[in-house]
Amino acid sequence: MTSIQPYLLRAFYDWIVDNSLTPHMLVNAEHKDVAVPQQYIENGQIILNVSPTAVQNLLLDNEWVSFSARFSGQPFSVYVPITAVLGIYAKENGKGMFFQDEKSEKPIPQPSQPKPTFKLVK
Repeated sequence: MTSIQPYLLRAFYDWIVDNSLTPHMLVNAEHKDVAVPQQYIENGQIILNVSPTAVQNLLLDNEWVSFSARFSGQPFSVYVPITAVLGIYAKENGKGMFFQDEKSEKPIPQPSQPKPTFKLVK
């Protein structure tokens, strides 16, 4: 089964932008495949402004987030695997979603449920 994270990431991005707020992504900058400007990393994480006015060629696909942006006036191509995205939220109010590392999640036991029965009503 495919990961739900990229779908939620896109949905929250659209919701934040549709409400005229500024989407910020929290990224695990220590992930081996992350390409972000190193001088902005703090405590192994980086916060990226991914608003339409701050980035160009934004791609939010099922495997990667990528875009071009300027950091202190210098152009930089950013590449972030979906698995390195820790959250997306609106800068103005903090509303959004934060993700767990799917590889470390333990399955949640499902309660046993009785089988549904159907009754013909005339």
